[in-house]
Amino acid sequence: MSRTTFSPAGRGERRAERRARADYTGGVYGSMLAASVVVGAGSLGSFPRAEMVVLLLLTGVVFWIAHVHAQLFGARLAQQAPDRRLVMLVCRDEWPIVKAAVPPAAAVAVSPLLGLDVRGALWLALCVAVVGQVGWSVAAARRAGASPRLMAVTASVNLLLGLLIVAVKIVLKH
Repeated sequence: MSRTTFSPAGRGERRAERRARADYTGGVYGSMLAASVVVGAGSLGSFPRAEMVVLLLLTGVVFWIAHVHAQLFGARLAQQAPDRRLVMLVCRDEWPIVKAAVPPAAAVAVSPLLGLDVRGALWLALCVAVVGQVGWSVAAARRAGASPRLMAVTASVNLLLGLLIVAVKIVLKH
């Protein structure tokens, strides 16, 4: 079956091929970025939850655009001129950066339902981001066929990095 065929089986095969070569680096990076945004957010205005949700999502989108730009006009430009197919491929490959910002933003959005004040909402978002960071790293290791020991090592390293971000939040006290 050719790649230009638009049958459901052709789409399924392409989807399976993309999953097989999936790279979770952007998810790990995006989770760390989201945790850093929560830590770095000093004073928020009149609508702190809404502002934090927007800040998390927009930061993810801006960094996604930056990564797409770097891939297209940095490393790949020397190999081939970007065409529509390549642009779409790079956009999709870097999308986990944005996806990683969604769970912490959702945590902030639902925090009033949990009875959390703004400070509690920020701590919840930070914890969700760290859990996401660990989860993305384990998913990457698993997808790469890593042994259970190596998956535990990558989870531990990413948890340590996340806890360092938490320590910064504690030191900054805001």
